[in-house]
Amino acid sequence: MASTLAPTENLVSTDWAQAHLNDTGLRFVEVDVDTAEYEKGHLRGAVGFNWQTQLNDRVRRDIPTKEEFEKLLSAAGIANDTTVVLYGDNNNWFAAFALWLLKYYGHDKVVLVDGGRKKWLAENRPLTTDVPSYPATSYKVGKINGDLRASRDLVLQTARDHSRNLVDVRSVPEFTGEIIAPPGMPETAQRAGHIPGAINVPWVQAVNEDGTFKSRDELRKLYESKGLDASRPTIAYCRIGERSSHTWFVLKYLLGLDDVVNYDGSWTEYGNLIGVPIEKNV
Repeated sequence: MASTLAPTENLVSTDWAQAHLNDTGLRFVEVDVDTAEYEKGHLRGAVGFNWQTQLNDRVRRDIPTKEEFEKLLSAAGIANDTTVVLYGDNNNWFAAFALWLLKYYGHDKVVLVDGGRKKWLAENRPLTTDVPSYPATSYKVGKINGDLRASRDLVLQTARDHSRNLVDVRSVPEFTGEIIAPPGMPETAQRAGHIPGAINVPWVQAVNEDGTFKSRDELRKLYESKGLDASRPTIAYCRIGERSSHTWFVLKYLLGLDDVVNYDGSWTEYGNLIGVPIEKNV
């Protein structure tokens, strides 16, 4: 069966996902914070991407190169016209990062499963431990959407002139400078605090208890109440770029803000820079 997605659709339900597991032209991809989750059981036909070794360069502090990205998608049997259906644990943290990465490398046909792995498990939907194998493709990146990624220089400029919204999506203790990173997280920085002028809207406030996104009206009220000016460009950041990808998705695709970028360097870059200003509330 061919897929029935609208060209502008970016979010699908678990009902839709289960009904379309056998669709031609789709590839389900699981991306988890806990990289062992995929092996415990996944959607039938889904491949697993490891965010540590496949969605980040293992030597450089950077995303995969264009060539590395092409190799990854080719090995997963993803062609340039394949619709990629992403889901994962932690309410789609790294699934959203994978979506941002796909969009950055010009792959527009990509959607998230609302609620991700959490909702799928809560609804007792079927899982399998069978690992699929697909014929390799010759995926080629056609364009790079550099305007979706915030550079260090852009962030430093924004810290000086406050010309953009800076949305820090980390927890309140991280934002205030009480802690540098959540407990058990190895990626850290030398200093605690936040970028001057940033507002704090923890990513988790954008989701319901079942992991699905809140309604458009609820989201609009949430960000407005925290001081987001929807008429200005926006930079989202967190610690390593995955939680901010989640918020980037909310702002760009659920609230429809035009100029939203993800700062994937986030606090592990900014908090380690020499000679840059930070703010603390403790």
